Amino acid sequence: MSFAFGVTLFALGILVSVSLHEAGHMLTAKAFGMKVTRYFVGFGPTLWSFKRGETEYGIKGIPLGGFCKIVGMTPQDDDVEPGDEKRAMWRYPVWKRTIVMSAGSVTHFGLAIFATWLAAMTFGLPNPDFPRNEEQIRAEPAVIAIQKCVLPDTTWRECVAGDAPSPAAAGQLRDGDRITSINGTPINNYGELLTTLRATAPGSTATIGYERDGQPGTTETMLATTKRPPIDDPKGPVTEVSALGVGLVVSTPGLVSHGPVPAVGATSDFLGDMAVATAKAMQRLPEKVPALWHAITGGERDMDTPISVVGASVLGGEAVANDAWELFVMLFISLNFFIGVFNLLPLLPLDGGHIAIAWFERARSWVYARLRRPDPGRVDYFKLMPFTYVVILIGGVFTLLTITADVVNPITLFPR
Repeated sequence: MSFAFGVTLFALGILVSVSLHEAGHMLTAKAFGMKVTRYFVGFGPTLWSFKRGETEYGIKGIPLGGFCKIVGMTPQDDDVEPGDEKRAMWRYPVWKRTIVMSAGSVTHFGLAIFATWLAAMTFGLPNPDFPRNEEQIRAEPAVIAIQKCVLPDTTWRECVAGDAPSPAAAGQLRDGDRITSINGTPINNYGELLTTLRATAPGSTATIGYERDGQPGTTETMLATTKRPPIDDPKGPVTEVSALGVGLVVSTPGLVSHGPVPAVGATSDFLGDMAVATAKAMQRLPEKVPALWHAITGGERDMDTPISVVGASVLGGEAVANDAWELFVMLFISLNFFIGVFNLLPLLPLDGGHIAIAWFERARSWVYARLRRPDPGRVDYFKLMPFTYVVILIGGVFTLLTITADVVNPITLFPR
């Protein structure tokens, strides 16, 4: 039930975000005097609507987004009624059209900023000092968490009858102990713990030095046997090695909370890092198509492949089911930030495409004026339709791939 609730709640959050996106277009257009005839949440058949002034508001049957209709977005639109010619959107100054077309993305950015600021003051934002790669993890002090068992191979699963019990637990080690030596070999960090274990014969009895509450101690235990790849090559050949049955307790907190004022700076830093990561992710999108196809056809799903709103909603459901509300909020922030950036790409039919054309027209008119040549006028959108269809086709195929991958081979952050 909690999983279904989380999926529904996240999907509702997406719907609200997209509805506010369209509301941003509508409100700025109305503020400048443009005519907005319709604002609807959803697509398909109309379930309910009412008209106030010159605008019809309502809800449609398919809750997959929303739209608003601004009269005369392009010179080729034939929806301008007699007497409304001056209110056609394309006749307004380029800066006003830019504000209207960018208002949707600005709304997403606003949601991301506000949600990040709230997160910074409550459960916290990711700590930049938290170890996030193998090198940083291995440099951490060897403070341990006792595992229930030692899994016999590299496949993660819950412990079952027949699995080797944790040698650390058998040796009376406890969560929070710091391993200081194995068979007399000093252990200064987690990397040295792994390296020393790999150099110790599986099934042998080892003398473990440790520190607990500032007091040193030693214990003996028989090491278990498991199968693992080389430490420096996770995809390398799997061999039998020793195991102590422990995990790493990272001393650095993963999340850091802030007061209202410091949260502003933390929000700026966090979203700045997200902007860089988003730019890099968008550059890698083409190379992710084969990885998505590989996942669809039965291969292992790469955690770095894109996800659709379906996949994001499933992850939101997992987060709620595992009481990881901070992850739920981070997904909401990331999705809004990505949608905001994506919509500003200078490609039709995206908002950024309309903005790019408006400024192209302005720049071209300026150049022609300096050359004392007649203004070439507005861009003919009909001539751009083949390019628009190509963008729609590519976007549709990519969306279909991500949705299919999210259904048949979804990314999961928690064991099921």
